[in-house]
Amino acid sequence: MNWFNKKNIISFGLIIILYVLLQVLISAGIIDSYILLNVVLIGINIILAVSLNLITGFTGQFSLGHAAFMAVGAYTSAVMTAKMGYSFIPSILVSALLAAVMGLVIGIPTLRLKGDYLAIATLGFSEIVRIILLNFEYVGGASGLNDIPQYTTWRWVFFGVIGTIILIKNFINSYAGRACIAIREDEIAAEAMGINTTLYKVLAFVVGAFFAGIAGALYANYFYFIKPNNFGFMRSIDILVIVVFGGMGSIAGSVAGAIALSIISLFLQNIPELRMVIYSVILFLIMVYRPQGLLGKSEGKNKSKIKLFEKGGKSNGSIDN
Repeated sequence: MNWFNKKNIISFGLIIILYVLLQVLISAGIIDSYILLNVVLIGINIILAVSLNLITGFTGQFSLGHAAFMAVGAYTSAVMTAKMGYSFIPSILVSALLAAVMGLVIGIPTLRLKGDYLAIATLGFSEIVRIILLNFEYVGGASGLNDIPQYTTWRWVFFGVIGTIILIKNFINSYAGRACIAIREDEIAAEAMGINTTLYKVLAFVVGAFFAGIAGALYANYFYFIKPNNFGFMRSIDILVIVVFGGMGSIAGSVAGAIALSIISLFLQNIPELRMVIYSVILFLIMVYRPQGLLGKSEGKNKSKIKLFEKGGKSNGSIDN
């Protein structure tokens, strides 16, 4: 891959400009602690949405268990930093790897399921994780775990977002990613072309869980305190809403959806009695008049063909959209 092409150089330049701009605004006090908190939340939501989009948008697997992987990452990092005294870097790596292992454990027996059955299975897994945490006193049980060191900074979140987008985008552009898109478009046709559909569905699940674990670690080490109800059913729904709102199968859509919904929610905080009503109406109107989401056709769906290549680089066929 040519890393020094014009597009990559422009993208790298924009990242540097954005980083410098944020640093200047924070140093000048224009971005205060409250705005910075919302910036961190937006960044964490972007990581969660992009990773879930890999599973749901690009691979076509309807998962309602993403909050469980976030919980695994959050509690792992919290225990390692607050109770075991580890620094943040090994904690976040172990959190991501353990979340990926949990994705593998749940993925192997359930990803032969499809549609609503898969959604119910992943939802059940999410509730199992939450109930275990509720009854596990070592991590605080229902009272939650507090006194977590605040290792997460906006820089950690910023580069976590950039790293997540780059790695998942490169995964999607790889042979494995094209296989995942082929599974989404027509799983039977993909199987007929020799793609191991179970393998690639499990792989997408593991990669998505890995980044959800990173998001959980960043969350735990920013807010000092976590409890099992932070990672319940509604958390998974919130992430799924961002993905659908931004556009299924669009990384840019996940970023735009996370930013837009966070800003909408922020502006509606002054009218708490009508907040959820207006929020729901906005989502309803978007889904009625633009069901593909904000940027639903910007990636994946606008290609006339999906070419599938073997590991040696030799083409073995294509699937028309």
